[in-house]
Amino acid sequence: MNYARKLSTIVCAAAILAAASPGYAKPRIVILATGGTIAGAQADRSQAGYQAGKFQIGDLIAAVPPLQDLAELSGEQVANIGSQTMTDQVWMTLAKRANVVLKRRDVDGVVVTHGTDTLEETGYFLNLVLKSDKPVVLVGSMRPATAIGADGPANLYDAVAVAANPGARGRGVLAVLNGEIHYAREIEKRNATQLDTFESPNRGRAGLVNTGHVVFFAKPVPRHTTETEFKIDDLDRLPRVEIVYSYASLGPEFVDFAVKDGAKGLVLAGVGDGNTTDAALAAFERAAKQGIAVVRSTRTGSGIVARNMELDDDRLGFIASMDLNPQKARVLLMLGLTRTSDPAKLQEMFTRY
Repeated sequence: MNYARKLSTIVCAAAILAAASPGYAKPRIVILATGGTIAGAQADRSQAGYQAGKFQIGDLIAAVPPLQDLAELSGEQVANIGSQTMTDQVWMTLAKRANVVLKRRDVDGVVVTHGTDTLEETGYFLNLVLKSDKPVVLVGSMRPATAIGADGPANLYDAVAVAANPGARGRGVLAVLNGEIHYAREIEKRNATQLDTFESPNRGRAGLVNTGHVVFFAKPVPRHTTETEFKIDDLDRLPRVEIVYSYASLGPEFVDFAVKDGAKGLVLAGVGDGNTTDAALAAFERAAKQGIAVVRSTRTGSGIVARNMELDDDRLGFIASMDLNPQKARVLLMLGLTRTSDPAKLQEMFTRY
């Protein structure tokens, strides 16, 4: 493909110099593919629409020959879907497979190809359940592989470079796109179409990568991977948690229905500092009294929803999400509910992770 040849001219020189260095031994990286735009194709290059997950992982690797200069690569197709259709079951399959691969002595790191729509949720889930300090890097693209100016090849090259870098070890799960390195816990998709869609609004980026040259910033503060209490080896499913989005005139109906329909936890995507209407608030309070875990988060996209700041969480029986957005609060609450239903203990998890 033309885009692969263009990328090759940019990165080959640096890769060849690295490979020629005395004592150089290429790291061994496994790419676990789940599909997404990075593996997508258009019926016509002039069209905006495309089919995600059209190509297999072998196609992606073959399209970027300089990858072979960075690492010894192998690939596995775990799924091949658009990430808008990501499910808890695919998360479990991916995480269990990644844990097996990371235990191998002949593996130095893992790259996960993924669609951008739910990349932040998958990344945070892996950040909480993987049990290795080896590098794990998620990567995707905003343009399909067949598009003019496809960003996937460069992103994939940079992701492998980060996974192969010794400095990535012990940092938890990372995400690489558009020349930036983000912690999976912090990253958020903030634009529907632009290449620079991802930001880490609260704690900032983890580092930068330019044609394979990696620079890391500060290490993460929240606990991750080997430091968490979450284990999925014996789990077949996760507890059901729903998100209720707050808006003017929100009534109690969505909350009441979710409880009646079997939800074990609820996340409020609240206005401002995790607030909502009186009617919805009363419904959340009723749910908490029935033993349903209720987490307050914010729809604003950044900031901290601290305990007892906007509402009396102690009286209402609620949990404050701290700086987790609603979709990540849902991930942590699902895993938290596999350990406990005690709101106080769940609150400790939101402070710790």
